[in-house]
Formats: sequence, structure tokens, C-alpha cells
Amino acid sequence: MSYSTSRYNHLTDNELVQHYKATADKVFVGELYKRYTHLVLGMCINYFKDRDVAKDMVLQIFEKLFDELKKREVENFKAWLTFVVRNFCISELRKMQTAQNRNIEYQYELKCQAIEDEKEKQVDGEQKIEALEKAMERLHPFQKKCIELFYLKNMSYLQIVELTGYSVNEVKSYIQNGKRNLKMIITSLK
Repeated sequence: MSYSTSRYNHLTDNELVQHYKATADKVFVGELYKRYTHLVLGMCINYFKDRDVAKDMVLQIFEKLFDELKKREVENFKAWLTFVVRNFCISELRKMQTAQNRNIEYQYELKCQAIEDEKEKQVDGEQKIEALEKAMERLHPFQKKCIELFYLKNMSYLQIVELTGYSVNEVKSYIQNGKRNLKMIITSLK
């Protein structure tokens, strides 16, 4: 048999607790909720400094009361409630702090990994340059000269012809064969 909560506003806190324990009718906790929402909300705002978070916590606290009141002997409901609220808020703040610390640690690890990856890329790039330089030393001198002028000095075929005296076909051939030889030499160095 369920009644509107306004029918129970004449009962004391302890009577409401006893009726709830006897019947498990949530209407009795609802009456306590009406009486103490402002107190619990004020305490939660004090702990969390955010009204929306505090409102969420109030609901969680009163949900928790359904189980807690069944398990506990409560002589002074208001004092007991302030104790429950304080402990709940401290526990939630610790969870939030732990989650925040984990997030900070995770972000730190990501940054460290990014730095390591960048260092590896730099080392890898330096190793590739060293391998290329070693491979260039093993090319035929005319291939090396044409590749250096074409790729490193950004000269055209005609400019290379003028500088070296090679024919256009020779320059093209030296560059093409030099690239193929470089690839084979670098592959053999690995």
C-alpha cells in the first residue's frame, strides 16, 4: 500500500527509517529526500564546487540510502546522513583524482612515445643518409657525378651535359643505371 509522501511529513526521521526498514517502501526514503535534499546538495557543492556535479551526487547518495538504511542502525538520521555524504564525496573525489592522475600519466606516456618515435625517425633518417652516402661511394664515378648533379644540385640534363661533356643519352643512362645500382647496394647493406 503506497501513499503520497505528503502523508508522512508528520513522522520523525527515525520513524521514517523504521517504516522503510519494515516495509522497504521507497516512499519513506522519498520523504527523507524532501527534507534533506538542500543539506546534501549544499555539502556536495562544497566538495565538488560544481552545481551540476553536485546534483548528480545527491541522486547517487539517496540511491545509496536504499541499501544503507537496510543494513545500518540509525539513531540520528541527520548526523548519520552528513557522515554518509562526507564519506561519499571524499570517496568520489579520490576516484576523480585517480582518474585524472591516470589520464595525466596516459597523456605523459603518449608524449614520451611520440618523442621516442620522432627520435627513431630521426635516427632512421640519419641511418638512411649514411647508407646512401656509403652506397654513393661504391658507384662508378660518372654515375655518382650525374646523380649528385641531378638530385642534389637540381640540375637539368642539359646543364649536366654542359658541365661534364657527356652526351644527353649518357647522362640519362648514368642516372638511370646509377639509381638502380644504388638501390641494389643499399639493399645489400641491410
